[in-house]
Amino acid sequence: MSATDIVHAADPDSQEALDALRHSCAHVMAQVVQELFPGTRITIGPAIENGFYYDFDSEHRFTEDDFKEIEKRMLQIAEGNHPFVGKEVTYEESKAYWASKGETYKLEILEGFKDQKLTHYTHSTFTDLCRGGHAPNTRSIRHFKLLSVAGAYWRGDEKNAMLQRIYATAWPSREQLTSHLKMLEEAKKRDHRKLGPALDLFSIQDLAGPGLIFWHPKGGRVRLVMEDWLRAEALKRGYDMVYTPHIANVDLWHTSGHTSFYRQNMFGEIEVEKAEYQLKPMNCPLHILIYQNSLRSYKDLPLRYAELGTVYRYERSGVLHGLMRVRGFTQDDAHIFCTPDQIESEVSGCVDFALEVFKTYGFEKYAMEVSTWDPEKKADYSGEVEEWDRATGALEAVLKRRGIAYRLMKGEAAFYGPKIDMKLIDAIGRPWQLSTVQFDFNLPKKFNLEFVGRDGARHRPLMVHRALYGSVERFFGILVEHYAGAFPLWLAPVQVKILTLTDAQNTAAGELKKKLDEAGLRVEWDARSEKIGHKIREATMEKVPYMVVLGPKDVEAGTLAVRLRDGRRKNAVSADEFLRHLTEEVARKKPASSWETE
Repeated sequence: MSATDIVHAADPDSQEALDALRHSCAHVMAQVVQELFPGTRITIGPAIENGFYYDFDSEHRFTEDDFKEIEKRMLQIAEGNHPFVGKEVTYEESKAYWASKGETYKLEILEGFKDQKLTHYTHSTFTDLCRGGHAPNTRSIRHFKLLSVAGAYWRGDEKNAMLQRIYATAWPSREQLTSHLKMLEEAKKRDHRKLGPALDLFSIQDLAGPGLIFWHPKGGRVRLVMEDWLRAEALKRGYDMVYTPHIANVDLWHTSGHTSFYRQNMFGEIEVEKAEYQLKPMNCPLHILIYQNSLRSYKDLPLRYAELGTVYRYERSGVLHGLMRVRGFTQDDAHIFCTPDQIESEVSGCVDFALEVFKTYGFEKYAMEVSTWDPEKKADYSGEVEEWDRATGALEAVLKRRGIAYRLMKGEAAFYGPKIDMKLIDAIGRPWQLSTVQFDFNLPKKFNLEFVGRDGARHRPLMVHRALYGSVERFFGILVEHYAGAFPLWLAPVQVKILTLTDAQNTAAGELKKKLDEAGLRVEWDARSEKIGHKIREATMEKVPYMVVLGPKDVEAGTLAVRLRDGRRKNAVSADEFLRHLTEEVARKKPASSWETE
């Protein structure tokens, strides 16, 4: 067949063009790796968010020491200005080509595409099996950086071979690459896996096992504040708090379908008195049982069940990542059961609640996506056309009414319903998937949910899943990185630290601590016989928002010398004035202190 030029993205600034550039860069990296390390077999190299990767099967153990040489050769190929050219091939032609190269992984991939259009893409001396698209030529991909190496099971299955995955990033310009690399450096400083243990917030214990989080007292204080705030807000918004078991008979998970489509992420069965039980991976089927406990009327709806429920999922060790990917975590889960005419107002309430979370925790920027089905692939989805149209329309209408921009993600919905995904943008510009409002056409049918309508007949309610934090663990990790461990006063595990110069200030320090304790503030008193400079440095490293330095002159004058963690000071402050300021700052949940200092 004749070669055909690749169709490039019309808009060079589009996500499509950026993905094409990164995918092209992955091809060049694969070419170089095979040149420098003969015998390496190639697998896949997709574009991902902010970069790309390629998985290799090689006897050579890649390290970051190899990156400089790989990058040097990649730049030489880039300067060669080789065009990326696509060619349609038959299944037999492709199979013969990859067999001649000994590329067993490509042959395995090929088996899934026997009856589909196949294309080989070539630049310079390298050819790959892929769908495209690509940059116009290799000179377009000069701004890249190799970042890290990680293990990855072939096709994500731990029973398959362990491959080596090289991660990298690529951008259209040197300025964009430099900006991204600076962000990555800042992200390293904020990494919750380092800051969390350093600030004594949490740990992961080898003896207990990976992916299981131990909340230390300081982290526990922050978690308690987070959970108390969320519960209080939920109650104000008409939610009922429920509590469900951590384990349930496997028959429940058969009914919900989890043992069919989610088995690989569930822990094994536990036998109890000759019956099989399963740790819950989700809360929704248990909330449904509460709904089913009695026959509901339209007058009862909407019902909003909320739970901070701990769930357990078997995540493979290779994907575990601090607090962000764990095996046991607490979801701020809610399920809303309502009538069709209530659905838009319920979705609206969920969006309002999510925006309040963003605002309260100091996130000023966010992005919205509406994921819906692909009508051309109806067999892949549960629910009728009318249900999908109504549900998707309700989601879009809520966002349009608020003037909130969003992307419509066709074909990105789960099989059981459309959803709104809300991504917050943190202090260094990274997006994090957080809140979700998800329709579910599947579970109400599986459990045959009903309510009695105005007409006296039985009807099926609509069901919405809603999560705001996503999981307490993950959101806590995001907060640690967003604030670089320096939590705002209302969240700080220790809000005030009293530092005395000598034992002569103990009486005054004790009285001040009691006053602040009684006001509900979290206070520690450092009465050690250490130099005051050492105490201040330690409190600063612990990121305590306020320090009170008590010396003989302060006690004599009956005032306080207050020091903020950023080094600012305010002297000759009365205890009452200090308390007023703290209680106001906590009540308003300010992200940073606005106290005027010397």
